[in-house]
Amino acid sequence: MELRNFGRLGRISALTLGGGGIGGVWGRTDRREAVATVHAALDAGITMLDVAPSYGTDFESERVARSFSSADLLITSKVGLPDDHERDFAARIRRGLVASLERLGRDHLDLFLLHTQIRAGAPVPETIDRDGYQEAAAAFAALRDEGLIRAWGITAVGHPDQVLAALRGTPRPDAAQVIVNALDLNGWWAFDGVPPRGDEIVRSAHENGVQVMGIRAVAAGALTSAIDRTTGAGDPVAADFDRAAPFRKVAAEWGTPPAVLAHRYALSVPGVSTVVLGVKNRAELAECVAAEAAGPLSPSEMDALRALAR
Repeated sequence: MELRNFGRLGRISALTLGGGGIGGVWGRTDRREAVATVHAALDAGITMLDVAPSYGTDFESERVARSFSSADLLITSKVGLPDDHERDFAARIRRGLVASLERLGRDHLDLFLLHTQIRAGAPVPETIDRDGYQEAAAAFAALRDEGLIRAWGITAVGHPDQVLAALRGTPRPDAAQVIVNALDLNGWWAFDGVPPRGDEIVRSAHENGVQVMGIRAVAAGALTSAIDRTTGAGDPVAADFDRAAPFRKVAAEWGTPPAVLAHRYALSVPGVSTVVLGVKNRAELAECVAAEAAGPLSPSEMDALRALAR
């Protein structure tokens, strides 16, 4: 598997195994299959596992990751800091880190991420304001200086103006998880009427030395052949799936499964260091590994897919 530069963490695999799938966020799985999927990822050359306390019941993704505490595998985790709960950000970040390290059986994290959207303007539930983000950024940087984490970053799905400010500001994150998919589908969005501007965020991160982890390559299932989990009323993935009909048509014309095409697109976007997979089993993983092995899309193929979003 291709290795790509990831700043402070050196070179990592072009694919990262996400914890959402193995934690059961994207459909049913079990511990045995989740552990087998991590083993298969290692065998395929994947070098990073991206988990979070919120991925699965009772911290399931972190508990799966504990089985690999002695493996040569980079581990990332996250902490949520919505400011409608409390504002002692430094203490909350440290508590979250300590708890994750205990569950993971590790003495440090390779990457620790803010798992809360940064807002602009009026309060929005489960988000953090700009001043709060600045306090949190300083606390993350201090933990890195202590050696408890090797790098820190943000989940860059907040208000685009604030995300861009974070990527250009100081302390500057080492990494950002950015939604990267052919139709720029977000799937969850707290800021009605504000376009996500994913391409601009990827470019800005790259220009400012922030490593990009592409997330939601298949837009929570919208860019696959079928949504294979139950979705609740109002779940935006159903509407996104309908919007993605032209994408599935192109995939059929090109003779490739939509999920493979979606992952090849994300892997081909300039500035993306690694693409985080939402797979929940070995079969889904194999499809993504095949997408990486197929190599990048051509410029004309990329242009054809980008045209679908217009």
